[in-house]
Amino acid sequence: MVVLIVTACPAGLRGHLTRWLLEISPGVFVGVLSRRVRDLLWERVEELVKDGRAIMVSSARNEQRLDFRVHRYDWEPVDVDGVRVVRRPHTGEALASAAKPRAGRSKASRYRAARRTRRGENSRESD
Repeated sequence: MVVLIVTACPAGLRGHLTRWLLEISPGVFVGVLSRRVRDLLWERVEELVKDGRAIMVSSARNEQRLDFRVHRYDWEPVDVDGVRVVRRPHTGEALASAAKPRAGRSKASRYRAARRTRRGENSRESD
């Protein structure tokens, strides 16, 4: 089984892919191909995609029972102890915002304080 997803690609590539696969949604192609045809088709996709992107997921004989290839994506496939995963790129902004503590009180804290005020718990007077 093969699933091929292309984005921002020329119409000619989509037409070429419909010769081998069924387009079930715009840019999403599925079908059953032999390994040889799948490899040749991927080479053709890399040639014709130009400024677009492509992802191919296919069945394989491994622990995950699938394999995938990416072309012109920021997320990159990485092998971790024999299991392929996709690593997201870390941006400086995301790391900075994650490390910075938030100022002020949380909504739950504000709610509890308001609830205490309504009950008169904040204005405790010593007898």
